[in-house]
Amino acid sequence: MPLDGIGMNGRLLVIGALNVDMVVAAPRLPGPGETVVGSHLQRHGGGKGGNSAVAAARSGAAVRYVGAVGSDEFGTTALTELHAEGVDVTDVVVKEGSATGAALIVVDAAGENQIAVAAGANEEVTARDVAVAVERAQGWPSCVLISTEISAAAVAAGVEAAAMQGWLCVLNPAPVTADTCDLLRFAPIITPNRGELQDLYRLLGGTGDASVEAMATAVASRSRAPVVVTLGAEGVLLCSAAGVSNRIPAGSARQVIDTTGAGDTFNGVFAASLAGGCDFTMAARRGVAAAALSVESAGARTSMPDASDIDAVLSSIGAGV
Repeated sequence: MPLDGIGMNGRLLVIGALNVDMVVAAPRLPGPGETVVGSHLQRHGGGKGGNSAVAAARSGAAVRYVGAVGSDEFGTTALTELHAEGVDVTDVVVKEGSATGAALIVVDAAGENQIAVAAGANEEVTARDVAVAVERAQGWPSCVLISTEISAAAVAAGVEAAAMQGWLCVLNPAPVTADTCDLLRFAPIITPNRGELQDLYRLLGGTGDASVEAMATAVASRSRAPVVVTLGAEGVLLCSAAGVSNRIPAGSARQVIDTTGAGDTFNGVFAASLAGGCDFTMAARRGVAAAALSVESAGARTSMPDASDIDAVLSSIGAGV
């Protein structure tokens, strides 16, 4: 069903990284030591946290953001862009003397990408920064979305606070670290891609060439919470805390221009939908539909849809909206 009233009832706290994305469109991705000449350079707002916050806000949620930028032009621009999307940036800390995070991205003719990130101020988000934001948000959010591009201490503080407050917590483990495994005891909903799932599986002691279903089941059995594996053009795999799995196929994009930010779009809309009262499966369906729409223009945020766009896609495939 549609999320009537999500703008009033879907309250999401996002904790994560804010970057500026510098994107080169090239005929193909470069190999090791190779230079590939692209046609043009574009600058966009980015960072997994920032992108997810924009996707959530556009889908109808009220969003508060927790993170850090540097005391530079990029930081000012990043905050202005989030504010323009309706995201509350009160809890974004300006780290004096630091640079705002930056991502260098190459996108090929098929829309696939390579990304290198300079963390900058994102590494300086502290557990204290998160604790202050959580204190201000007492009784406010329905759900917390956390990505791991910030310091491990800040990620841990967010996951633990969500557990203490009884808030739903969605953890996007990108990248996976040993600390990520420690956080599974707080039962967050984990949203890895295929590679991140494999990293988690191995850190948990898994060996051999296991299937995606087997790896997701192993993670879910440890966390006692659902696992959602994003599989790009193959859609997503849902695995319940009991190990029951099913797949949701990817939406159909009219033309794939740039896959940068598709996963962030999924995470933002998925978490916003949970915050607005959707069940696990419908939240994932909404995220998949939004991700399909998001790849139709260059830049992580350019094609991020609003709630009506998502509902139209789901209606067209008979997904229960």
